[in-house]
Amino acid sequence: MAKRRYRKRKPVPTEPVTVTIESLSHDGRGVARVEGKTLFVDGALPGEKLECSYTFVGSRHSEAKVDKVLTASPDRVEPHCSKAMICGGCNLQHMSPSQQINAKQQALSEQLLHFGGVEPSSLMKPLQGDIWGYRRNARLGVRYVAKKGGVLVGFREKRNSFITDVDTCPVLDKRVGELITPLRELLAGLEAKTSIPQIEVSLGDEQGALVFRHLDDISEEDVLCLQEFGAEHHLWVYLQPAGPDTVRRIYPDSIDAYLSYQLPEWSLDMLFLPVDFTQVNASINQMMVKRALEYLELKEDDRVLDLFCGLGNFTLPIAKHCSEVIGVEGSEAMVERGGMNASHNGISNAQFYSADLTKDFREQTWSKGGFDKVLLDPPRSGALEVVRNISLLDPKRIVYVSCNPATLARDAGELCRLGYKLLSAGVMDMFPHTAHVESIAVFEK
Repeated sequence: MAKRRYRKRKPVPTEPVTVTIESLSHDGRGVARVEGKTLFVDGALPGEKLECSYTFVGSRHSEAKVDKVLTASPDRVEPHCSKAMICGGCNLQHMSPSQQINAKQQALSEQLLHFGGVEPSSLMKPLQGDIWGYRRNARLGVRYVAKKGGVLVGFREKRNSFITDVDTCPVLDKRVGELITPLRELLAGLEAKTSIPQIEVSLGDEQGALVFRHLDDISEEDVLCLQEFGAEHHLWVYLQPAGPDTVRRIYPDSIDAYLSYQLPEWSLDMLFLPVDFTQVNASINQMMVKRALEYLELKEDDRVLDLFCGLGNFTLPIAKHCSEVIGVEGSEAMVERGGMNASHNGISNAQFYSADLTKDFREQTWSKGGFDKVLLDPPRSGALEVVRNISLLDPKRIVYVSCNPATLARDAGELCRLGYKLLSAGVMDMFPHTAHVESIAVFEK
């Protein structure tokens, strides 16, 4: 067997380098050129002159961090969190919120043109909401570090696996963001402190849950401590020894098992479990659903197809405005949740089905009968095969919600080649202080 050849990592220069930042990368880093090579700089903004230290040197690009700002951008602000330049939970706290949204809109426009070769006829006004305490879902890393004197709980540091040493988190919903220190103290006192690698945070409007992933069995004493923590802080507590299907609740044990959030404009109460996908930002989600429905231009006799429908976040509001809506999702669990939410809210004109949407679905029973409008909200990989199949169903209008502007752009180009026009597109600030771009686009035949 041939021996695997490994490239030696190039030594990192110890001398600082002075650079001028030319632009912002799509992951939120400043971009400079040093001796003809691209340099990505964490914490830098376009137009700034900086003194930097190298953190990585590669054959095609290098990476660095800011040591000293020599000439600051007018868009630079003091980060709200003292750990913002280290923590991987945020990477744009040093940029003014107004410029953050401008940068995201620019990134969307650039990628639509670059990857799709298309430009929208108009740009939507960006959707913006609360920029602090907005985050209801998170996966927090946990690590026992004897040298730090206990357990660390938080997001991982930028570009490494270390847990950021924080006591609070201003972007997390305060029901958990202000509990980082109590969580650290709780975990430090458990027998299982070295075998809990993460905590899944999932919050509804009224109730919230913490799911503790554990690699070894949890003792009865530890279970009691976790239950007491949940009771004290009004949080449901779950254990997860293996995959998602092993999640079980240990506190409380006498009430309905579902969290919920409201979509008040449509008088909807949406039920979900802590392991279900829900949007991270409740206020933006409500605005997003409203905008999607406005651009669908629904009529009473419309038949609508909602692809990648999840638990019915768009499906059930759509059902309030049309004759029938079909929601389709790859996950059987989500299909079950969608049907449950329809029943819970007294909606009878929404049907949910499970299907592999990467394959041709035109022979599926649910795809028959024609659709006037289509909404799709795919994962980061996009929906290239889906849009090809959708075009053959010939809907008049398509609204595409995206968490990845690059795949939206690719799919938008395909839709335009198949006879659709990109009427409008815009961004939604689902994740303030990050470079994550959530967007929405509307197409018409």
